[in-house]
Amino acid sequence: MEEKKLLLEIHSLSEKLTKPVRFMEVCGTHTVSIFRHGIRQLLPKNVELVSGPGCPVCVTDDVYMDKAIAYAKRPDTIIATFGDMLKVPGSESSLEQAKTEGADIRIIYSPLDSLDIARDNPDKKVIFLAVGFETTSPTAAALTIAAKEAGISNLYLLSAQKLVPPALKTLIADKTVKVDGFILPGHVAVVTGLEPFRFLKEEHQIPAVVSGFEADEILTAITFLLNMVVNNEAKLINAYQAVVKDEGNPVARSVTEKVYEKADAAWRGMGIIPLSGLCMRDEFSSFDIEKVLPLTVKPSPKTTGCRCGDVLKGVITPFNCPLFDKTCNPENPIGPCMVSVEGVCAAYYKYGRASFSFE
Repeated sequence: MEEKKLLLEIHSLSEKLTKPVRFMEVCGTHTVSIFRHGIRQLLPKNVELVSGPGCPVCVTDDVYMDKAIAYAKRPDTIIATFGDMLKVPGSESSLEQAKTEGADIRIIYSPLDSLDIARDNPDKKVIFLAVGFETTSPTAAALTIAAKEAGISNLYLLSAQKLVPPALKTLIADKTVKVDGFILPGHVAVVTGLEPFRFLKEEHQIPAVVSGFEADEILTAITFLLNMVVNNEAKLINAYQAVVKDEGNPVARSVTEKVYEKADAAWRGMGIIPLSGLCMRDEFSSFDIEKVLPLTVKPSPKTTGCRCGDVLKGVITPFNCPLFDKTCNPENPIGPCMVSVEGVCAAYYKYGRASFSFE
């Protein structure tokens, strides 16, 4: 019943719009939830939802994957990773292919699992692939601290931790990206609080709402955004107050800041974004595999036709990619957007094909 009332309000507000609007949901979990509840199909035609770079696996670039694969091929190395990294393509191969060729790659369900692997294999270098946003960086940092306190010297991290706010700044500066408001990731805001997102209102006058992930929570966020657009306002609204506090989680941030510092980072489809990533501080450099055992990879240029980068920026939908649902599908992913369960292309493939017509 609540969803029906919200939809009626959304349709009423849409009639007051002077032009169509595009709102971007930044989080991959939002993308999946929006599809699962059929929200896109229920919105007025002049209110469009587009997906942004909210999937950490998807925005991980070829260089990182090529390094992970190169480390995996070393006979003295065990790679510990979450399962959705296996099929992410590098420039020539994938971790899954390396595994079939004999690389020791272990699927884990918690970063702390890699600590046990290191204990059980003291003669091996165990490398945890630390990929994620602000939500998971505290766990990677906690793993590093735990390893140091336990005196475990054969555990390392290959880090690709990224920060969401700098990516949003890059999107706003990109003239090909046209967004009238943001549905901000609730999971990230649990850690960061609201402060890192205030620039949306103060510097760019763009409406933004921190949202939960249920249908009524997403519809509430859309209602807030429409109200702001109709009234020519730009606010930062916390619509997920049961979980997100304005100050975020200072303890989680403190753990992250103890191990990591900000650094430039490469985002797939968006290039190098200044201070959008995290690298290990010098006092933890003995756990940074790139400092302990540096290697250089030269990605091989490849032309696949994959437009994952444009999908991640919300410039196109997966349906506009010539490979989508043809040569690219979950069984044969050409790009990372089709790999992760939170990937935009994977969500469109699983939920959207029956709801949208192909051009």
